Amino acid sequence: MHVLRITDLTDPRLADYSNLTDVALRRVSEPAGGLYIAESSKVLARALAVGHTPRSVLLQEQWLDDLAPMLDSFDVPVFVAPAALLESLTGYNLHRGALAAMHRPPLAPVSEVLRDARRVVVLEDIVDHTNVGAIFRSVAGLGADAVLITPRCADPLYRRSVRVSMGTVLQVPWTRLADWPLGAQQLRASGFHIAALALSPTAVELDDFAASPPERIALVLGTEGDGLSGAALEAADTVVTIPMQHGVDSLNVASASAVALYALRIR
Repeated sequence: MHVLRITDLTDPRLADYSNLTDVALRRVSEPAGGLYIAESSKVLARALAVGHTPRSVLLQEQWLDDLAPMLDSFDVPVFVAPAALLESLTGYNLHRGALAAMHRPPLAPVSEVLRDARRVVVLEDIVDHTNVGAIFRSVAGLGADAVLITPRCADPLYRRSVRVSMGTVLQVPWTRLADWPLGAQQLRASGFHIAALALSPTAVELDDFAASPPERIALVLGTEGDGLSGAALEAADTVVTIPMQHGVDSLNVASASAVALYALRIR
């Protein structure tokens, strides 16, 4: 690593970190530029542990000694600056240790992600980055094996998704389906029973489905407002519902994922 103490913001390599509060700019620069932002020393450590490569790191002086051991082997600039200068650059108080501009790894083929999996989650068109991150955290914490996302689903490596997931989006195998619901055919050909989590008068209650679960399950979760599409429901082998009480019709999709994954965990 090359430690560079900065006193102004003219270095063009700092452009990766500028205007981080501008949602439109992040959407353009992170996915299209082949980068994602790792926020906090914990997330950076997880990214490095799974083999992701930084392009640069930005931190306060107080964090340099703590992070130096994990960055020593990388030929990258490590920008060190006072808190006030970093806040003027990024638009917020950098208090989680570090920001790092990370190179995005190539997405794995769907067949590779599915090969050894027994529990897979499919995210259909979920657009809220907080929900995406929370679902990944449930997947990691409750022992599911992988996540597949549909073409219109939000980016798991968006900064908020990575942060909410506590970096688990960096350790859970995932990839993007090229087409949906045609992708259901590949799931079924790989031996997965497709379980759509949805409200339906004909749905099987989760407890009943979990009492004798199929060996390989692909749990499909739908978008926040409308739930699963009609095409996704038609592609499912079973529609599963979480029974609710006290007039509540459903849970937030991230909460529902945690309930379902716990019930369907490998025992």
